[in-house]
This record gives sequence, C-alpha cells and structure tokens, in this order.
Amino acid sequence: MQEKLHCDFLIIGSGIAGLYTAYHLADLGSVVLITKSSLLESNTSYAQGGIAGVLDEHDSYESHIQDTLKAGAGLCDEEAVKILVYEGPKHIKKLIELGAKFKTTPEGNLDLHREGGHSFNRIVHAGDLTGKEVAEVLINSIKNKNIQVLENTSAVELITQFHLDEPGDPILKEPVCYGAYVYSRKTWEIFKIISKATILATGGAGQVYLHNTNPEVSTGDGVALAYKAGAIITNMEFYQFHPTVLYNPNQSSFLITEALRGYGAKLLDYEGKPFMHKYDQRKELAPRDIVARAIDAEMKKSGSPHVYLDITHKNPEETKEQFPHIYQTCLRMGIDVTKQWIPVVPAAHYMCGGVEVDYWGRTRLKGLFAVGEVAYTGVHGGNRLASNSLLEGLVFGYRIYEYLKNNFIEKASKSIKPWYKEGLNNPEEWILVQHNFQEIKNIMWNYVGIVRSNLRLERALRRINLLYDEVIDFYRRTVIQNKILELRNITLVAKIIILSALNRKESRGLHYSTDYPENRNPSKQYTRVMRTVGKEFYLLKS
Repeated sequence: MQEKLHCDFLIIGSGIAGLYTAYHLADLGSVVLITKSSLLESNTSYAQGGIAGVLDEHDSYESHIQDTLKAGAGLCDEEAVKILVYEGPKHIKKLIELGAKFKTTPEGNLDLHREGGHSFNRIVHAGDLTGKEVAEVLINSIKNKNIQVLENTSAVELITQFHLDEPGDPILKEPVCYGAYVYSRKTWEIFKIISKATILATGGAGQVYLHNTNPEVSTGDGVALAYKAGAIITNMEFYQFHPTVLYNPNQSSFLITEALRGYGAKLLDYEGKPFMHKYDQRKELAPRDIVARAIDAEMKKSGSPHVYLDITHKNPEETKEQFPHIYQTCLRMGIDVTKQWIPVVPAAHYMCGGVEVDYWGRTRLKGLFAVGEVAYTGVHGGNRLASNSLLEGLVFGYRIYEYLKNNFIEKASKSIKPWYKEGLNNPEEWILVQHNFQEIKNIMWNYVGIVRSNLRLERALRRINLLYDEVIDFYRRTVIQNKILELRNITLVAKIIILSALNRKESRGLHYSTDYPENRNPSKQYTRVMRTVGKEFYLLKS
C-alpha cells in the first residue's frame, strides 16, 4: 500500500535556506521537510567564511550594493540586490537571537572580516566554521515547531498537472505544483507528499565537477526536478570556482576560506613569487572569478599542479585563533600554516544560475517556490560576491514566508496518480552507474571548467548527449534507488550547463571563453540572461 502525506508546506532540502524557511512557515501551518541525508549534511554546514551584511556604522548599504553589482559582471538584478542588502542585517540579528555565536572583539562588537570583492569589513563569522554554527542553531530552533523531518528521503519528481488522475489535456492547464513523489532511502518506498506550497531548497550541483568543495549530496536535484516540471532555469553557465582549495590528491577537497586572504594571506606561484598584481589591482582581494582564472593561468604557464597561499608573515597565535579549523586540518596533513605555504588549487564551489524566481521566491509554477543556491534570484548575476550566499538564503526564505502569510493558496483537492514503480533490479549493472558518474565529472572538469572554448563545449555536448540517453534508458528500466536518481539529475544538469555556455557568445564573469573577449559592460549587446524552460532555450536582454 503506497503511503501518502498531506501538509501545508513541503520543503525539499536542509541547508540554511530550507531550515530558516521552515522555521518561519511552521507559524502558518504544518511543514514537512525532507533531506536526502542527515539534517547537517548540506553546503551550509561546510561554509567557512561567514555572512555579509551592513552592521558597522561606518559601512553603507550603497557600498555593499555596488560591491555586489561589480562582482556580478553586469548581470545582477539591481532590485534583488537592494532587497538582499537592505533586508539582510535583520536576519543576521535574528540568527544571533536564536543562539548563533558569532565572533566578537574584546570590546564586545561583532568581529567583521573582509573578503574578495568587498570594500569594507562586513562579514560576521564563527571562526572558520560559520556554516556549521548556523546550521546547528537552526536545527535546534525547529525542534519544537510544527515540522516533520524526514531524513534519508529524496524527491523523485514534482507532482504537476500531468499527474492528475482526471481527464483533460494537462498541457492546456495552468502549470501547478501539488507536492512531490519522494523516495525513502531506507525502505525503497516511493510515496506522495501533497502540499499547498512546495519549496525547493536543495542547494547546488558541485558534484557535476571532478574537483569540488561540495558534499556528496550536491547533485543538482532541485534544478533537475524543476526543469522536468517546466520551470524556467536561468544562467547555468555561471558556475563559481573557489580559488583556494587545499591541494591534496586522492582525498576529499578541503576549502581554504577567502577570509584567509582578507586576513592578509598572499598567493604565490610555484617558485614562490607573488602574481596577483599582474591580473588585478585588488590583488588577492579581487572577485573570485578573476582570482580563479589567475591561478589557472599560472598553473598552465608553469605546468605546476598548484600554487601556494602564504600566511607565514602573520602572527602565528592570531592565525591559530582566527582559523582553528583550517590550522588543525592542515596540520593533520603535515602542513603547519604558520610556518609553511599552503598548496592550493581552484575547485567548483557555487552555482550562480538556477531555478528562476521572482522577489518572493515564486517560480513559473503556481505553488512552487525556490530559495538558496538552487534559486536564481538575480542577486549573483555572472559571479557571486563572497559571503552573499548564506545571506540570500535568509532574506529570500523569509520573503517566501511573507508571501504565503499574505496570500492564500488552495489545498490540492485533486486525485493524484500513484507512482508506477515497477522495474528490474540489475545489481550487475551498478558498475555502469559509477562509471557514468566519473565520466560526467571528467568531461565537465576538462571541457566546461574555468576556461572554455566553443570546441571544448561542443565536444562535451556530444559526449554528454550519449551519456544522457544511456542514463535515461537505464533509469526507466531499473528499480529506482538514490544513486540512479542522482545520476539522472547530474546528467541533466551537466547538459543544461553546456547548452547555456554554448549560447553565451561572450566572456563574462564566471563564463570565460577563449573565443570571445571579456565583457563586463552591462550596456554591450551580448549582455543577456540565458533561460531554459522544458526543452526550449531562449534568450532575453538582462
């Protein structure tokens, strides 16, 4: 017998965006929050740097706005940026009210860091474990709320008008989301969760790349779910590569926070010489796209596998106190950062495109919202300013709550088809799943990375198209399991990224092509937003 749940609000994902939205929506009705691993396993928990906000009387909203617009390479939605900056500080204060322990100065003021692209110290932090601190505070805050948490549960497909068990042509109906079919990783059961509003808060898709800073759960699930349901997907060619990840072959990537460069760390080439002055007058504090490309260029020129980050000139005790997690982690790997240079390389870090939403988190489908890294609000444009991501999850998560508080959404009264879950269990073919994962990661890293060209992108598309056909055939024939769902999603996201990159005939922000000169001027004719809906791609002026 297939299980069915009803709720007012279904939230898919448990990072800062999902948890903060759930915390507020629980005041309006029943909430079911699903997460495909544990509540703590999200990009939020891995975030080191902090949350940007105008919290110093000498700082200004206009300064934060301009820093964000400049980093976004002419593609930000200015109104969305203003919303982020003006509304952000109250949500940082709300986290403190809920128990977040951000670092303070001896005088009791917030200890504000500066990171690349910022013109002022405005980043609150909990040492180098800010994300973990915030996640734990929010998890604790939702415990006594009207929230049912389902861990180890994945969304298979969003329920739309195509799943209604009634006659009529679903294509002619208004696109609506009624909830989701979900899969229990423990029981293998697929069941329906029917809701008034469904909120995607699934994070990014870092696992599409061979080298990335994301947890294993970051497989682009939300983008794939929304795309299949007919939502608009925007600007997926802009994938941010974090410039400084610890070079440690054959082990999981470890992020070296940008705050270390804000603290004074210098980038050195393989021979120990500074090089950032050759690429940008802001040197180590240039936006991430510029720093990542500079490191990539230096590695290619020298043939070296990494560059270095040097913090040995700073006070050792202060470094240990400011960055205890980085210090201890590097020390376990044989590197004393107070005495030795840190070998670093860029790695895929953050998805700046995503499911297109308005200023209230609404997608093209009635009843479907998106928030956090999975959403495209227009805040990040062609490149994300450091530490604006956690802030975005707070601001627009609360805006979804505000919208739902003031706008009635009718409860789904339609009869919805059960999930047809027949299929073959092919354990001997599981090796193919693993091979496909690895092949996709290699294709994306080699051809759709920091520097691209039309030739590389076309080669990548040919290979991904073949893999996509194989994966979908395998998905349709086989009993659904988590890795098959992830493979289906990551293959689709890879294809969308490549197609989006091929359709941008310029170099801008995080999309850098050797076939086109770099363009950061928003008035140029090629400035545009790349959008996809269903299987059709179209371009609009930004």
